[in-house]
Amino acid sequence: MTLFDSIALSLKLIFVLGVTLNAVPVMVWFERRGSAWIQGRIGPNRVGPFGLLQPVADVLKFVFKEDFVPAQASKFLYHLAPAIAAVAPLAAFAAIPFGSYMIIGGREVPLQIAQLDMGVLAVLAFAGLEVYPLMLAGWASNNKYAIFGALRGSSQMVSYEIGMGLSLVSMLLIYGTLDLNAMVQYQEHYWFGVIPRWGMFMNPIAFIIFLIAIFAETNRLPFDLPEGDSELVAGYHVEYGATKFAMFFFAEYVAMIMAASLFVTLFAGGYALLPGLGLLSNGVAGLFGLGTVGTQNLIAILQALGFIFKVGCVMFFFVWVRWTLPRFRFDQLMNLGWKILFPIALANLLFIAIVIALVGV
Repeated sequence: MTLFDSIALSLKLIFVLGVTLNAVPVMVWFERRGSAWIQGRIGPNRVGPFGLLQPVADVLKFVFKEDFVPAQASKFLYHLAPAIAAVAPLAAFAAIPFGSYMIIGGREVPLQIAQLDMGVLAVLAFAGLEVYPLMLAGWASNNKYAIFGALRGSSQMVSYEIGMGLSLVSMLLIYGTLDLNAMVQYQEHYWFGVIPRWGMFMNPIAFIIFLIAIFAETNRLPFDLPEGDSELVAGYHVEYGATKFAMFFFAEYVAMIMAASLFVTLFAGGYALLPGLGLLSNGVAGLFGLGTVGTQNLIAILQALGFIFKVGCVMFFFVWVRWTLPRFRFDQLMNLGWKILFPIALANLLFIAIVIALVGV
């Protein structure tokens, strides 16, 4: 690896980590203000203007709280669980493209940390690790509520991974590749010059199933049974406090951002320019006399901003659903996963396979 490649990789890492880490406190603030807005309340408005410094106050509170460890806990696994929870979703961002490429010093710099031909498998591999911190936290805490929460979480995540996987396979049949960049390029075109050829329009059933599944995979309402406060106090992290609880809290939002990024890449065009931005970029390039390099760099910036905007819309939907729908019973959750989503996803996969075999994509 040359010095140029090393610097480019470092800058991409800083950008992705910076955006993600700063998005977490913004989402914490928005979750509180959004819930207040939806429920006709005021929300946080004391710490800083509009309560914007409330996440800072929360961090300070977590840092200075007592780091209590249960006497009967399995110490090593107890400390390991929140670390895995925080690192796994962050690592998944390495394979997600947030733009095409920029031209710097005459060289193309792809806006993706790790260029992988099987990028979707890498994302799913890291996302699949999220079940382990739940199990480790529940078992290592040596608390019956934590164990119940861990059992719920692991069974829930495994169950909904089936439907999510089948919906993903149906999209892979359409795209004909495992490369996330190639999937985005497939979605850059339009039908009749107006309708974007996004995954959600090509395969709406897979779109709906995948959307429901990422709620279950991230333990968000109405699928937050692993930490159901009404019956399990706090579920698998009931024995965690201070910075370790903050790591679980942080991991939940990072997992949401990662799931939203994968969802946008598969079904909402990824970093493909939003309708109208192509004409805007060409107009700006012509107005300011940008050459080929300047035009491409402008397009790359607009692609990254568009990708962030799309992920933000999905995150807003996460918040909206949380404060709108009540929590399911556990039997309802499992019935939905196994008796409804799984058969529909399987039938949809067979239908897509038959269509592709007969008429192609």
